[in-house]
Amino acid sequence: MSQEQPRRPGQGEGDAAIRYGDVFPVAGELADEPVAPRDAAMMQSAESTIFGQALKGGAAAAMESAAARNEQRRAVDHDQFSALPRDQGVTVTQTDVPGQSNLRLVTEFVAGQAVRQYVVGVEGQRGGNKEGERDADVRGGVATWTDKVTIGEALEATGRTAGNRPVEPSDAAAIQAAEASSTGVPGVIPGGVAAAAQAAVISNAWIDREENKTKLGDVLANATERIAADKEATRQYAERVVRAEIRNNPDLETRNGGVANTVAAAARLNERTT
Repeated sequence: MSQEQPRRPGQGEGDAAIRYGDVFPVAGELADEPVAPRDAAMMQSAESTIFGQALKGGAAAAMESAAARNEQRRAVDHDQFSALPRDQGVTVTQTDVPGQSNLRLVTEFVAGQAVRQYVVGVEGQRGGNKEGERDADVRGGVATWTDKVTIGEALEATGRTAGNRPVEPSDAAAIQAAEASSTGVPGVIPGGVAAAAQAAVISNAWIDREENKTKLGDVLANATERIAADKEATRQYAERVVRAEIRNNPDLETRNGGVANTVAAAARLNERTT
């Protein structure tokens, strides 16, 4: 009876390894390399250096999941690196979003190739990497580096950066314009974000205490999941949202860091990445 030969990482069951090209939009040699546990640990460390913790839905989370499955399949060892990440490392960068000082564009790289990109909020405009400075919940971030920021993602970003503000009529009008731009449906969609915003305006009018009013963060949470056809933010859509917000504001202006400003910033960002 023949004796089974021991497997080397990357062979045997490793033929079914989850590779970088299966997880991220990467090319070349990196796309063919298996995602290894030490690679994921490097990315987790990089995210923690910037945010104080690994990002929910970030590159580290995706890499850890793939690496764990590869380890179960005996495709990689627990203490293994893949060659390119080991030699070239991982990086997390931040840049300002044009026109929005309270937003940052975060890009994550493995071996020099962009694998994730997000728009995240900066709370309180504090400097440094203090705990709580940046919102680590990036469900509204751009899914991959080739994607554009969508209207739903811009709304979620508003909910994170201006989420403590009570919903006002100008907010509801801007949200309805944003939702209509994305879905192509001119009216209010039952169960949608615009319907929730309008309901919040009505209920807030009967509430005296500010802390008891419905806030933007309550209305805009999970906006990407509640918009049926989430389109990328464009200049045309942004102008529509800006007009709606101004028309419904007694001061005839947009709110700083509000819906219109954030959608407009997303549109400008999309133009820059075309």
